[in-house]
Amino acid sequence: MAFPPNGHQCKHGFLGDDMATETTGAVTTATDAAAGLVTEATTTAGHAAKAAGNAGMPQLDFTTFGNQIFWLVVALVLIYLILSRVALPRIGGILAARQSTITKDIAAAEELKAKAAEAEKAYNQALVDARAEANRIVAEARAEIQKDLAAATAHADAEIAAKSAESERRIAEIREGAMASVTEVARDVAAEIVGALGGKADAKTVAAAVTARLKG
Repeated sequence: MAFPPNGHQCKHGFLGDDMATETTGAVTTATDAAAGLVTEATTTAGHAAKAAGNAGMPQLDFTTFGNQIFWLVVALVLIYLILSRVALPRIGGILAARQSTITKDIAAAEELKAKAAEAEKAYNQALVDARAEANRIVAEARAEIQKDLAAATAHADAEIAAKSAESERRIAEIREGAMASVTEVARDVAAEIVGALGGKADAKTVAAAVTARLKG
């Protein structure tokens, strides 16, 4: 996981630059001191060579070997002391500081990575819980709708049955009224026909004949 640079890391970068500058200065100081010692040794060896005259190369003059070895040892000891007491401790401190900074940054990155993993786990769990809650709400709503629909259907069926019964009752009443009217009209017509034919019709006889005829 990549993290954007922040002020803490920039501060570490500036600290590393300052430490690198100090290290460069220390190494430069040690180098200058060693160069001065070498120059001094060279000058001394040159003076010794001039004192020896034309005896050949000064480095091969056995009479100056002791002096050369002495100043060489002195120069090496001084270089060692400067490096061990000044340059190397500063370099070691800088390396230790850089290592500590790197270790802290790695630890911080691991901590942020762990927090990100926990946040992702919590997010996934929240999604699962949200889906379960949504499914529960949908199931409850569906059951409630089905219940209301069943109640509405039963009520509609009851109303339809009541209206059908009322309609059948009215139809029966109308049919009975129509049959009564037809019977009465048939009686009147039969009586008139019998009278027109010159006969005398009894009302009961005509009614019985009409009733029998209507019944088939």
